Amino acid sequence: QVQLVESGGGLVQAGDSLRLSCSVSGRTFGNFDMGWFRQAPGKEREFVAAISWDAKNTIYADSVRGRFTIARDRNVNSVALQMNNMEPEDTAVYYCAARRGPGVSDDARYYGYWGQGTQVTVSS
Repeated sequence: QVQLVESGGGLVQAGDSLRLSCSVSGRTFGNFDMGWFRQAPGKEREFVAAISWDAKNTIYADSVRGRFTIARDRNVNSVALQMNNMEPEDTAVYYCAARRGPGVSDDARYYGYWGQGTQVTVSS
């Protein structure tokens, strides 16, 4: 089975930076495209960023473009989300997701594997 584990969440102040990581283990069929989603209390799950496994293509939500960067980590089987100039509105549980097949997508329905999430809290 495929397992995703997020790490790096925590409490920061507005304007600070935080880096999340997602490690992928288990059996995979070819390379997976990876995405980050988040969900705040009382809000719907929303797309944050996605990257093709070969790192040639990336997409971002309008709310984070220019502040967040998704990239493959030093580990080939890991992806990272670098979050800069964070805002209180970024407070949420952040989920790592994996999608079979080529291409990147902002639609959660295309992602078949999910991590348990990591809490990110930004104080004002």
